[in-house]
Order: sequence, then C-alpha cells, then structure tokens
Amino acid sequence: MYTDSHCHLNFPELMGQLDNILQAMMAAQVTRALCICTTMENFDEVHGLAIAHENMWATVGVHPDNEGVREPSLQDLLDGAARPKVVAIGETGLDYYQMEERKGGRKVADMAWQRERFRTHIRAARQTGLPMVIHTRQASDDTIALLKEEGEWGDSASAGGVFHCFTESMQVAKAALDLGFYISLSGILTFKTAVDLREVAKFVPDDRLLIETDSPYLAPVPYRGKLNNPSYVPYVAKLLGELRGVSSESIGELTTQNFLNLFSKTAV
Repeated sequence: MYTDSHCHLNFPELMGQLDNILQAMMAAQVTRALCICTTMENFDEVHGLAIAHENMWATVGVHPDNEGVREPSLQDLLDGAARPKVVAIGETGLDYYQMEERKGGRKVADMAWQRERFRTHIRAARQTGLPMVIHTRQASDDTIALLKEEGEWGDSASAGGVFHCFTESMQVAKAALDLGFYISLSGILTFKTAVDLREVAKFVPDDRLLIETDSPYLAPVPYRGKLNNPSYVPYVAKLLGELRGVSSESIGELTTQNFLNLFSKTAV
C-alpha cells in the first residue's frame, strides 16, 4: 500500500477526471491521499474531498506564493483546523524563487508579507497541535529561522510537520530533521538531474520519510512532462527503494506508517 502525502485533487485538471483517478489509485495500491489547501477560497472544496472519501484527508492554509487572495487570519486557520479530517496546517512557508524575474524585481526585504503569513500559520499549528506542511523554495535560511523564532525546536511543545517536495541541500535536510520535521520526496527524485537530492534521499532516517506526487505537477519518470496524479506515487517509492536497497513495497509500507504517525491525531 502507498500513501500520497501531498496532492491537489481539487485543481480543475484533476477534479474533472476524479473517478478515473480513483480507479487508477486503487489499481496502483495507493490507499491514502492528503489533499492540500492553497487558498482559503478553495478550502471548502479541498475539505469536501476529504469528507466525501474515506481514504482522503485535508489541510487548511494559504500557499506562500499566492497573492491577490484572502489573507488568512489566525482565527480562520483555527476554525478550519477544527473541522473533521483536517490533519495539518498549510501549505505554508516561504518562496523567494526568482524574485527579480517573477515578482517584479522585488528583494527579500519586500517579502515581509510572506514571512508574516508564515508566522500566522506556525502560530495556528502550535495552538492546535497540528503539524505543518512546509513549502520552501530558495528561502531555506529564513524558513528555518522563522520556525525557530516561533518556538519550533523539535521538542515536545513543537508542532513539527513535513518539508514537502524537498529539493533543498543536505544541510537544509539536516536542519529540518534537527527540528523534528519529516522530509517528503516527489517525482523530482526520478529526474536525471536530481543527483544531490538522491543523496539526501539515502540519508533521511527511515522514520522521517514520506512520499508524494504534488500532483498535478512533477510527474515522475516515465511520465515526466505529463499530468501527474496520486496513482504515480509508487514510481517515487520504486526509485527511493533502489537508492536505499529495499523494495518499492517496503517503502510504501514504511512511508504509510510514517504518514499515520505524523498525522496521528486524526488520520487513522
């Protein structure tokens, strides 16, 4: 059995073929999926998927790179977290990717709105006890620093969570692990260019590994460039197993148990 710990089934390109995707998941033995919220505007839709399907769960949060959307208050996140089958806060974090090109020439100092949004999510996670789903892109130093500033040190009082779709360095992986976070690997692991990432994949302890699709994006080889969906997560498990000297099925069982451990408050 396999678990897709991060997917966007509410996105139109997947929602429109949900019945086929569910059949493909069953055929591929993908028995669980976590549907990720990226705006408060689509939270009801994401949560609806979790309520409608016994093997799905939801998060509540606003993606760090989303602008022109409803800004979540702490109370918004607390209210969302109180709903049944909501198991995490996020997708949250920081994204400084190509600021000068994609964000009109802005600098790190101009991204204070992202950092404040991130702090709101961290506070919601700590108040509810739910883990966070962390997105960090070209912003790892600030991501780690803000987590620490808000009290996330990997102790019993920390909310913790997962660094999803991990593509950062070994140093960042170690920092995340030191704070008690899990590391989730996506189809990027199967790309020929992911040499350094494969070293990280071999390093992460057994009890901190998760796998995901981040679908509809980042389809693994042999589907790279095509529409991704949760039924493809076994391809991530296959390569991860090859790197760690175990079977794909073993990775599926291991990462499923890790998923249940991380989201143990409600994902049972």
